[in-house]
Amino acid sequence: MKTVSNCVEDILITQPYLEEALSRNIINFSALAVELTDPISKMLKKEVKPGAIMMALRRYSPPPTLSNSVKMKRAIQNLGDITVRSNLTDFTVRNSDTLIDNHSKILERINLETKLFYTFTRGIHESNIIISSSLSDFIKEQLVNETMLAIQDGLSAITINLPQDNSKIAGLYYHFFKRLAWEGIVLYEVISTTNEFTILVEDEFVDKAFTAIKRVKT
Repeated sequence: MKTVSNCVEDILITQPYLEEALSRNIINFSALAVELTDPISKMLKKEVKPGAIMMALRRYSPPPTLSNSVKMKRAIQNLGDITVRSNLTDFTVRNSDTLIDNHSKILERINLETKLFYTFTRGIHESNIIISSSLSDFIKEQLVNETMLAIQDGLSAITINLPQDNSKIAGLYYHFFKRLAWEGIVLYEVISTTNEFTILVEDEFVDKAFTAIKRVKT
């Protein structure tokens, strides 16, 4: 049987910003309890008093990864260089039997270049090629017989070098996404390897995004 505490937990899990603010004791418990009275009453299908909700809020223990644990602080302090690359184009192509062969021709050309930005991601139904815009026309020629789903230019990539043990730290990416969301920055694409994390944004957001990520590091 669901309780008031269960309902409070369900609501906070779906609203991580609210959960974090609660963990930092910067929320008025009484006001929040009143705000949650109606939704929790509907969830339980009976009238619930704000006092019961306030007690559940005070007893709630957020996941330890939301607090500034020593491990998380160390990881953020050990973030490596932040690199920005501009003049990028993103090609989204439907997967096909011929895409890999055409992509191999693209790789041959890329091997002749030394300062290109390039990533390739294959999903279940579509693939993405993100590359320096100087090769945009060449990519279009190689993919002329493929089904092009989208082409977006005027993009910039911001890459953060992560500490070696980043894959063992829960919530690390959350700190980046939280800061970017608070700044109203729209992410066009997210790419990651084991020790690198890259966001792709439209050029108008790149300065703001770079500053936001620097704030996470500092």
